[in-house]
Amino acid sequence: MQVANTPRQDVRPGSMGRPLPGVPVVLVDPVTGTPSDEEGELCLDLAARPVNLMVGYTDDPARHAEAMAGGYCHTGDVATRDADGYITYVGRTDDVFKASDYKISPFELESVLLEHPAVVEAAIVPAPDPIRLAVPKAFVVLAAGWEPTAATAEAILTYAREHLARFQRVRRIEFADLPKTISGKIRRVELRTLEQQRFAASTPDVPEYRDDALRS
Repeated sequence: MQVANTPRQDVRPGSMGRPLPGVPVVLVDPVTGTPSDEEGELCLDLAARPVNLMVGYTDDPARHAEAMAGGYCHTGDVATRDADGYITYVGRTDDVFKASDYKISPFELESVLLEHPAVVEAAIVPAPDPIRLAVPKAFVVLAAGWEPTAATAEAILTYAREHLARFQRVRRIEFADLPKTISGKIRRVELRTLEQQRFAASTPDVPEYRDDALRS
């Protein structure tokens, strides 16, 4: 346990709470490796190693070296911290991407999509784009009674547009089953790879709806 809502502590909606006593949480920029006061990868400072931290990975020196690089224990989770020390989960370091030089957290966008009655499950991945480098694309599993049509796509994209910041706008949507691990976690890496392969092959018949096209 590293971060939690401990007894007698105010609970803030959306936040994981604050670091437990004796747990030296540091937010580290995943690109530069420098500490940040506001957002970064949630790490533990090994110079003040907490007693509840694992010793390391058994019989896996490469993975151990990666996890403990630069004097920090790297969790792979990206988070923000407010002025009162409350930490809010953003996403995994592998999942966060840039669109038009803005950092996009799939977790934030998916949370909004799931508020729409047509959406049962959603996964956001970067779709390669020649102008913006990448744009947010949603793979969506529909609720019963909803059809995978242009009208449904427009309704979902409109809702997302009204509830997200402009730079977070979901630009594309595709209705499909989501690949998952045995434990039920969505394998975004497969969806990212699929989008990259389509872009490289210039696939003309991608079964997706584009926000710009639906609004034109």
